[in-house]
Amino acid sequence: MTDQGREPRVPLGIAEVTGTSMVPTLLHGDQLLVHYGTELRAGDIAVLRHPLQQDLLIVKRLIELREGGWWVLGDNPDDEVVDSRAFGTVPCELVLGRVRGRYRPLTPGRQRSLGVLLSWAVSAVRPVFADRSVSRRLRAR
Repeated sequence: MTDQGREPRVPLGIAEVTGTSMVPTLLHGDQLLVHYGTELRAGDIAVLRHPLQQDLLIVKRLIELREGGWWVLGDNPDDEVVDSRAFGTVPCELVLGRVRGRYRPLTPGRQRSLGVLLSWAVSAVRPVFADRSVSRRLRAR
């Protein structure tokens, strides 16, 4: 949703990862393809508004839908806690979209031959799938 409360005209957008809360799944500097207004399920990685600072967008894994919203966690257990353990559930209206893919930009100054570009495309462009096992493991504890 846009700030005016309307659905975006284009259901796809780009977001950039800053920080390490989603390592190893996502790295600082990764570019994300975000699908707005799509169905969300536990295990998906989503872009959402921080519930206590709504002008800040964050990327987290959706763990489970609880009364009051989504319980979200980062994938990096060693990172500073900036997820539901710190701020509780995230209201559904603050979850903006599901991450469908990511790519890592080319290293600045690197040679741009066809071989380098093909190698980059194979290693840097990946779909982002839901990890259902994460959700099950966390609930089983």
